[in-house]
Amino acid sequence: MEKFPMTVAGFQKLEADLKHLKTVERPAVIQAISEAREHGDLSENAEYHAAKERQSMIEGQILEFEDKHSRAQVIDIATLSGPEVKFGATVTLIDEDTEEEKRYQIVGDLEADLKDGKISISSPIARALIGKEEGDSVEVAAPGGSHVYEIEKVEYK
Repeated sequence: MEKFPMTVAGFQKLEADLKHLKTVERPAVIQAISEAREHGDLSENAEYHAAKERQSMIEGQILEFEDKHSRAQVIDIATLSGPEVKFGATVTLIDEDTEEEKRYQIVGDLEADLKDGKISISSPIARALIGKEEGDSVEVAAPGGSHVYEIEKVEYK
């Protein structure tokens, strides 16, 4: 069974999402199905069919989240340190062409969110950064073209 690396914060969010599905979404859709049944003929009852479809989606999400939860390998980044980039590191980069500064935290595939500055460990940029240290230059072959970055700072927080 393949494990998914995940930060403590990512694991806590997964647990909260799973709890919300089980304690809020599931009871709400059960109530909606019950109310729709009271409206009579189920074969032509759009509310009933919509609620059943929603129930199917919620149950699928619950199964998916439970699977991810059971296979999560939680890594506490507060216990990590060192000069080299590894899972959980927050890395400040300088694009050597544009001098633009970028800051990313390397997280598990399930918690990656580029808008929040979190990139997946399996992304091209993270793979290029792993094992490198402050001051190193890395070339990243990305779908948008190749970029060269200098690692300005590596933090674990």
